[in-house]
Formats: sequence, C-alpha cells, structure tokens
Amino acid sequence: MTSDATRTLAEALATGTRAVVLDGGMSNQLESAGHDLSDELWSARLLAERPEAITEAHLAYFEAGANVAITSSYQATFEGFAQRGISRERAAELLGLSVGLAREAARRAAAKGVREPLWVAASVGPYGAMLADGSEYRGRYGLSVAELERFHRPRLEVLAAAGPDVLALETVPDADEARALLRAVRGLGVPAWLSYSVAGGRTRAGQPLEEAFAVAAEADEVIAVGVNCCVPDDVDGAVEIAARVTGKPVVVYPNSGETWDAGARAWTGRSSFSSEQVAGWERGGARLIGGCCRVGPGAISGIAGVLRGA
Repeated sequence: MTSDATRTLAEALATGTRAVVLDGGMSNQLESAGHDLSDELWSARLLAERPEAITEAHLAYFEAGANVAITSSYQATFEGFAQRGISRERAAELLGLSVGLAREAARRAAAKGVREPLWVAASVGPYGAMLADGSEYRGRYGLSVAELERFHRPRLEVLAAAGPDVLALETVPDADEARALLRAVRGLGVPAWLSYSVAGGRTRAGQPLEEAFAVAAEADEVIAVGVNCCVPDDVDGAVEIAARVTGKPVVVYPNSGETWDAGARAWTGRSSFSSEQVAGWERGGARLIGGCCRVGPGAISGIAGVLRGA
C-alpha cells in the first residue's frame, strides 16, 4: 500500500489539485554515490550486488520531495540476467526485489518525517534496453508486435505480482512496441503509464506523436501518457498533443538536456533542464512531473518547490 492508504495514484492524478512529483535519474544518483555502472545491466546489476545502494538512492529522492519512486528494473530482464549466468528463478527474485527496495525507501522516508503520499512505479524499459546498444533510442528492432509482447509479458507478470502502485512503461521509442506493451499489461490488475522517448515532435522511430499517443487513448489500464528521456525543449509540444489525443493525465520526465553517446557510454553537452519550466508543463496538462537521466535530487527538490508553491 502507499503511505496514503486511502488514495491511489490514479485517484491523485484524476482529482488532485496539483501535479505529482516523480523522482530523477537512478543511474546518476548511484554514480554520484560512487557506484560503477559501466556494465550492460546498468543499475540493475546492483539489485544482486548492492541492493542497499538502490534503497538509499530512492530515499534521497523521497527526501528531496518526490512522491513516486521508479524502480531499478528498467534494464532488468530475464534475457539480460541470463547472459550473466543468473537463473530465471533468481532473476524473478531480483525483479520483485526492485519493488521491495522502493517500498523500503518509502518506509524509511516516512520514519524520517516525510509526510507526502509516496508511491512506487515498477520500471519496464523497452526491448532495446536489454540489448544495451542504444537501440532503445531508435526502435524498429525487426520484431513483430506479437514477438515484443512475448518478450515483455513474463517480466510484467513478475513485477505486477510484487505489488507496485503502477507499471511505468517508459522510454518507449516506437508505437509498435507501445502496442505490444499495452497488450502485455492486460489482465495484470495493475495500472500503467506509457511514456515515449521522443525527438522533435516524433517518436524515436519517427512516428508522429498524434499516432503514438492514440495507441493508449482507449486503454483502460493506462492512467497517464507522455514522454521521458528526451530533451526538455521537446516536452511542451508533447504535453499538448498527449492531453488532446488521449484526454488522460500527462506524465513528463525529461533528461537534463545532455546527450547520451552509446558508443562511448558517456553523456556529452550541457544541461538545459530548469525546474522553472515545470509550471508551463503543469498548465498544459502534465500531472506527473519529474526528471530522467542526469536529473538529480537537487533538481527534483526544485520541481517540488515549484509545484507546491514553496
């Protein structure tokens, strides 16, 4: 259950008077604490090796003002773990653990005096995240919608069974993969949000956002649609389109504005993220607002201050 047991996240989005604050980037928070993530499993490796570090990262965001912790399962897949010699049974345990660690962080935050409602979103990254070659920023893997559904469903079943408040179908580059994910969440009993990675008004695979968001318009499981892992300047137009096409609450959590170099496995450029931008996103219909890669607790604190009128 959430720390506000009488209110679900879906209810907060539908009836709340202010936007809900998401957390920031898990990887940069772990790296800032001194953890090496130069691995194909990325932050998911620490589920097996340093789970306490993940709890501490979540706690830092809750203390900074986030209402929602996004779990460290973005790059956690049965296939990815198998490549490291981790059995399917142990992989399922680690997926469930990702939700438990976020719950533990919420308990610690409440014990330390955080009085905001706290929820847990189980991260489900795209197929390309498992490949660890940057293809989640391109899409078009050469797989059918049915094949992608078969890839995603087992992981979704395990994460749903762990009891998150919502499934975060995030950084989706392609409307076809969105269709597969929405098929895969049916019947799991856990709501979801769908968030695309975009560039210049289109998905990373090149589809118009009107077409991409329309995929989720009639999906009862979806409580919010939007964008993440994009530059901040791409958010404004996406918020308007998502709200208009779907009529659902909008979720946005862009990167800092820097660019990921998949070959060098490093960020380049300068940050263009500003917490002051969030007021405009909220006016446009954004109800879940936070940050993705390279957006840390300081920026989330700034977002929380803007949204709560501090």
